[in-house]
Amino acid sequence: MGSRAMDLYRVNGNIMKHSSPEFAALAERGTILRCQVGSGVHGITVANQDDRDEMGICVEPPEYVIGLREFEQYIYRSQPEGVRSGPGDLDLTVYSLRKWLRLALSGNPTVLLPLFVPESEIVEVTELGRELRANAERILSRQAGHRFLGYLRAQRDSMLGRRGGRHTNRPEFIEEYGFDVKFAYHMVRLGVQGVEMLETGRLTLPMPDPWATWLREVRHGEHTMDETLEAVAELEARLEELTTTSHLPEHSDMAWADAWLVGAYQRAWSESAP
Repeated sequence: MGSRAMDLYRVNGNIMKHSSPEFAALAERGTILRCQVGSGVHGITVANQDDRDEMGICVEPPEYVIGLREFEQYIYRSQPEGVRSGPGDLDLTVYSLRKWLRLALSGNPTVLLPLFVPESEIVEVTELGRELRANAERILSRQAGHRFLGYLRAQRDSMLGRRGGRHTNRPEFIEEYGFDVKFAYHMVRLGVQGVEMLETGRLTLPMPDPWATWLREVRHGEHTMDETLEAVAELEARLEELTTTSHLPEHSDMAWADAWLVGAYQRAWSESAP
């Protein structure tokens, strides 16, 4: 793994690069699960528009957990910083298992995807990765509904120009369709998937019809902005209701998560010890 991306963050007063060779090596050695998480896994790809988004989860060595060094995530982009990804490009984020589980327990929609992607979309998986996927029901809670709502509303605000005064960083969509169809697609997709997760405790990937076809039509500009806003309003109302009525627990099984996480690190370190 390597990268020209230069995403930075601060650890113990020192500036670190998410894309450093050190972090690339950690991610590669410790990966327990890596899979596709972009439009391809949702089954809503559009020719000549989509890059490939992947997510990985890794167990970092002891010195990055109980020592002074830290690792939370590694980022790789085939395009340099500031250049938008396009068809054929790869965007990869590999989280430490600890960070990934914290985000998953909070209900982050994108982070939850590796629990449900089909086997055909898995690039790499170990026994710990399979164990994690097998315990999705312990991770999910109604908190996910609140996060889906938040992401849905953010996509809508971006489409309508309510964030930063700009409608899009994809002006070609505005020129062709009159609005950013990718924001519209993500907005509706989040509503559909949030409702399914809170109703069933699962996500169907790729997305089934009729929504899969409808969303592809959105991306081709075959539905107006008003039609997408009307669809998402109904989904938003249902999702709001489910945040209090869903059969999912109000909070994840934190006791299990904590115990499993400690055990997972101990097992991984034991297996990698010389």
